Amino acid sequence: MAKNKQNKAEKGKENQKAQRVKIIYLNKEREIELSSKFDFTGFDKETIIKWYKLLNLGRRLDEKAALYLKMAKGWSYHAPFAGHDGIQLALGLSFRQNKDFLFPYYRDMLTTLAAGLTVEEIILNGLSKETDVAGGGRHMSNHFAKPPIRIQNVSSCTGNHSQHVAGTARAIKKLNGDEIAIYSSGESACSEGYFWEALNCVTLEVLPALFVIQNNKYGISVPLREQTANPIISDNYIGFKNLKIVNCDGRDPFDSYRAIQEAIKYIQSGKGPAFVHADCDRIGSHSNSDPHTLYRSKEELEDVARRDPMLQFRYHLINRNIATEEELRKIEDENKETIFQAADKAEAAPDADGSTYNKFIMPEPIAIAPEQSEYEERESDKKISFLEALNSSLKEEFRLNPQTYLWGQDIASKNKNGVFNVCKGMLKEFGNERIFNSPIAENNIVGTANGFCRYRDDLRVVIEGAEFADYFWPAMEQLIECSHDYWRSRGQFSPNVTIRLASGGYIQGGLYHSQNLEAVFTTLPGIRVVCPAFADDAVGLMRNSIRSRGVTMFLEPKFLYNYKNAGTSVPPQNFIIPFGKAKVRREGENLTIVSYGTAVHWSLEAANALEKEGISIEVVDLRSLIPWDKEAVGNSVKKTNRVLIAHEDRLTVGFGAEVSAFISSELFEYLDAPVKRVGSKDVPVGFAKNYEKATLLSVEEIIQEARIIASY
Repeated sequence: MAKNKQNKAEKGKENQKAQRVKIIYLNKEREIELSSKFDFTGFDKETIIKWYKLLNLGRRLDEKAALYLKMAKGWSYHAPFAGHDGIQLALGLSFRQNKDFLFPYYRDMLTTLAAGLTVEEIILNGLSKETDVAGGGRHMSNHFAKPPIRIQNVSSCTGNHSQHVAGTARAIKKLNGDEIAIYSSGESACSEGYFWEALNCVTLEVLPALFVIQNNKYGISVPLREQTANPIISDNYIGFKNLKIVNCDGRDPFDSYRAIQEAIKYIQSGKGPAFVHADCDRIGSHSNSDPHTLYRSKEELEDVARRDPMLQFRYHLINRNIATEEELRKIEDENKETIFQAADKAEAAPDADGSTYNKFIMPEPIAIAPEQSEYEERESDKKISFLEALNSSLKEEFRLNPQTYLWGQDIASKNKNGVFNVCKGMLKEFGNERIFNSPIAENNIVGTANGFCRYRDDLRVVIEGAEFADYFWPAMEQLIECSHDYWRSRGQFSPNVTIRLASGGYIQGGLYHSQNLEAVFTTLPGIRVVCPAFADDAVGLMRNSIRSRGVTMFLEPKFLYNYKNAGTSVPPQNFIIPFGKAKVRREGENLTIVSYGTAVHWSLEAANALEKEGISIEVVDLRSLIPWDKEAVGNSVKKTNRVLIAHEDRLTVGFGAEVSAFISSELFEYLDAPVKRVGSKDVPVGFAKNYEKATLLSVEEIIQEARIIASY
């Protein structure tokens, strides 16, 4: 009954017509509704005037952006913030430069202006200039960032950066920092599953994260009622333990500031993360490409215009004798001049230099001396399996660098350290602070790794991206984000992450435990992809992956974990394999087989069998797919003049197609036969053993195809 009465009272208040007044702004009469109280209590006159100046500057700059569009001079993407003024001003002013980590979204012009970007820097971004501090025009306009003061360069993907906030907050807590990771976005991003994953993560681990939701009731053209059952978005999250929820009027800077400060105080108490829900209006379109009059009525647009936060602020300043009309006009004229001067400088700056497109694709790996990548294997040497090699190299790297962390599913559960025991003993040796389980949320595993690395560049993260490669698909969105972070930020941020994945078949795993995903990963610029076939290579590539900056997808053919022929002697302590360096596993004269992973072993078996028929086979093990060793392949093809490419992945659009295209294009004159490929069938992998046998690549298929090429 009490709740019903409260609802009726609230409805009654909504139905009461707010007082309307007319004001003059920029020589034009405007009608506003005095629905916002703008309570100045506790703020001195100097602060209040300063806030108005900053808010007005942001609005004039927003108008300037729209003008650039009309003149076709730039800012081809523009998402106006009018109606979000209060919460954006409050959030930007609450951010501590060079301390906190701010992850804004594409509508956060005023937020970033208040947080530390200059007017010139914002215009440079809008015009995609070479000197744009966010990334030199590599990202869309209206995506404001300033990494030197910790305003992060974030994605266009709605809510994507929620995961990075969770990861950064995790690093803050683990390294005993007192910073706060701040997420800002619209209400529609809350519909994304990974936003829920991020909240689950920060509340579970009690992390210093602030989530600010600017609710303007529209996801482009989709109204809030079609997004969620709760019109107050924060009501969706009241069940999250440790989460402080504060609701405020996002049009009102003072109510918004009090809400942000209340949230920050809670976070700093160590009790957990906070969620600020700001009720806003979207006065303009979603963006310049959105004709909002197609789905919004004239009456609605008039209503939101009458609630314009800047006009409300201006009225209250004059009405309460805090400032005169003349004083405000002077401030507004100064803002106009500030923008003119900044615009003149920004417009004169050089345009983005497209010729540098191939710079900052991925960071340079560590330097490796030639002697480090080779060693003599002796019969008397101690042998290790492929699995033991991975385990020992991980432990060595974690001993070497205390700032190395590992998480994933099932990797830190008492004595069970991973599905395949690759991480066995790591929890015991390095403790739960560095080795820990994650929820079953692959997007969260990869996304938090990205965020974790933002805290400090010396941090290194190793993750099991999924228990099996087949379950990695939910994380693809975050992997793509990782792939262009370095390029997009013009080298200002590198996710230093090694993503381990148990890959491939031959274990009777069926549809969801037999996939090979390398053909997908190798299409993403900015990610290294490696796939060792022997224990020593697993050691050498793991060392390089962890020590080097950047993202490495480390594929582990799970059939090889305990496959005897994949075992080798223990390589020396300084043994490291360079990325993009193949190895000739077997010398031959008549035909080259190019392979990687499990298929290398099938190729060697085939070569041994064909030797009895007088066919001399050379086997080249790529080891690294991105980058891959074109020189080594070229040298072998020039020697044998015939080539077969063998891989476990499906034949159509497998990585072998890329190798084949290169050989056909660059080595055609050396070929005495067509380039051939063998791989698994273009069908799902069935569970029954006979299905697997019929589907996956076999030694017999390699032998048959090699005979045809050799006799051509």
